[in-house]
Amino acid sequence: MTIQKLLLVAFVVLSMVSETQAKSWLFVSLLREKQIITFERDAKTGELTRRGTTNCSAEPAFQSVSPDSTTLYVSYRSTGELANFRIDKDNGSLTPISVADGGDDPAYLLPDRTGRYLLSAYYLANKVTVHKIGKDGTISKQALQTIPTADKAHGFVLDSKNTIGFVPHTGANRIYQFHFDVKTGKLSPSSPPYLSTPEHEHPRHITMHPSDRWAYTSNEAGDSIGVYAVDTKQGTLKSIQTVSSIPEDFDGSKNATARCEISPNGRFVYVANRGHDSIACYAINQKTGKVTSLGQVATEQTPRSITIEPNGRFLYAAGQGSGKIAAFRIKKNGSLKRFATYHSGPVSWWALAVDTP
Repeated sequence: MTIQKLLLVAFVVLSMVSETQAKSWLFVSLLREKQIITFERDAKTGELTRRGTTNCSAEPAFQSVSPDSTTLYVSYRSTGELANFRIDKDNGSLTPISVADGGDDPAYLLPDRTGRYLLSAYYLANKVTVHKIGKDGTISKQALQTIPTADKAHGFVLDSKNTIGFVPHTGANRIYQFHFDVKTGKLSPSSPPYLSTPEHEHPRHITMHPSDRWAYTSNEAGDSIGVYAVDTKQGTLKSIQTVSSIPEDFDGSKNATARCEISPNGRFVYVANRGHDSIACYAINQKTGKVTSLGQVATEQTPRSITIEPNGRFLYAAGQGSGKIAAFRIKKNGSLKRFATYHSGPVSWWALAVDTP
């Protein structure tokens, strides 16, 4: 056998070993039950198998994961606390690490890209904070930094270089703009410190294109997706497009958008519609960043949360009203094909797909 063939065989074997060792999970927050459910995901088929339950000291809401996929961060919105758990890579069980005070109604938790800081936005306290994350994984008891912002801070995003960040506010109709210093872990306002959005929009969550050239918001009251050009040097946004998330014949007063998610390859972006109970699908123009609607696909009742697994092949939607998870296959053209529905439990507030190494 030639050296080239031997190398090829070795590559295939190593790939198979790596795929076997990696585990895939879906964590679901059950708000009323004060529990987090662990589902194991089949990485090839997207199918879910229920594996366990973790009891929480308060109502678990929003979730995020550390850059190395070993730690799950959870907001306890009812008690104003920030919690984290160690993820067992073999069985997906969660072991508590720490709980820290944050502020009234922490709506969003975001570990920075080094995993050394936790950035949070507060829906009722109207502020953002930065907490240190210790070498042992604990969240610092006191915030490293607290910045008052405006009414109903709801989302948070950092660019791929870990240098700029944006925080949409549904109440103030603003997106706050920051520079982030990874050496100190502190935020500083861009100039201007925020971008005002039209009164009817109420920007809720925000996601960025992998290229950092554009950002996308779910506009809660505007029933739309907002598209923004990003100035990475200035740390600012410029609105370039707004596209509806619901059909023309649907009464927008009966709908409110929720989560906004972008595919890992940056080709598609999705917005959850609560009321229309659907997921709005969009294709992204890779030259302009602007979107084209691919229509909506029906999902479970009150889809507060949607999550795309790291390989970009499957999307899962948590039905807050139904207590079920809708599983979709992401087709090559960006449209969604539902292939399964799973019972998760009341109230399925958040779902997050995680792959552990």
